[in-house]
Amino acid sequence: MKIRRIDHVGVIVNDLPAAKEFFLEVGLEVKGEWEMEGELLGYAVGLNDAKVACVGLGTPEGQTWIELIKFYSPTNEKDSQQPFANTLGIRHIAFTVENIEAVVAKLKNKGTEIFSEIQQYEESYKLCYVRGPEGIILELAEEIK
Repeated sequence: MKIRRIDHVGVIVNDLPAAKEFFLEVGLEVKGEWEMEGELLGYAVGLNDAKVACVGLGTPEGQTWIELIKFYSPTNEKDSQQPFANTLGIRHIAFTVENIEAVVAKLKNKGTEIFSEIQQYEESYKLCYVRGPEGIILELAEEIK
């Protein structure tokens, strides 16, 4: 047995349009949009009467994508989490970008929370952490050539 690749990462959101717009601003593109419900979905996710709307987003050349999922039922009445970067569990998604300054400026203009100014890690990367809608944390990295 061997793993061939990471297929996708699922991110549960309440405000699907806002999350979709955030990832479009970062530079991903929509690969697909769909709704699902029924017995197979409920069995797969372990919930009764599940109904979801999904948006798949990815890079133009990439095979891996982000799957944004909005549960219509059952609903989750809790507010979005706003965890710190060191909270246990899966905490951020990292993207390698071109022109990190332009990406961060674009996100700042949209009101995205920027954890810090762009920092340089040795002679290899420029890095910046940002928080999007519903507590989603992204690490943006630009390779220094």
